[in-house]
Amino acid sequence: MTLVRRWLLLWALMFWQGGFMFYGGVVVPVGAGVLGSDLEQGFITRSVTNYLNLAGAVALVLWGWELAAGRGRMPGGRRLLWAIWAALVVLLGVLAWLHVRLDALLDPAESLVLDRPGFRAGHRLYLLVITAQWAGCLVLTALTLLAWRDEDGAITSGRNRLAGEAVKSA
Repeated sequence: MTLVRRWLLLWALMFWQGGFMFYGGVVVPVGAGVLGSDLEQGFITRSVTNYLNLAGAVALVLWGWELAAGRGRMPGGRRLLWAIWAALVVLLGVLAWLHVRLDALLDPAESLVLDRPGFRAGHRLYLLVITAQWAGCLVLTALTLLAWRDEDGAITSGRNRLAGEAVKSA
């Protein structure tokens, strides 16, 4: 079950965070260039972010399962892992809330921004929150890998100890 749990988490993280990085780093600038404006690209991003947030929710559920089931020790303790995970959940909620607020400032049928200053301020906040979320994911991923190493090392040590005891008694 450990292998399946970890495998699911890795795939969910790759889809969520990899998708976020690829979209932000490649699709947004290319789309703006092809469509001719950041505004046009923004109306595509408006829909795509719903899927990114859904992917984040799935990944965070799987990460919560991993944290609950994992047995590896961590520098700073498991509470640190849970605290970062909880922060990521809160940040995802903030992003969903901001998305709804930003959406209300757009008229997709006419491709208009109804309140440019309000949209700019909200979008700037959205970018700050999503950057904090990305950084938190990097930290939690590193700590999760360390916990896995510790957990796997404890299993290997236990097996080696048992094998050594078996050899001694033989």
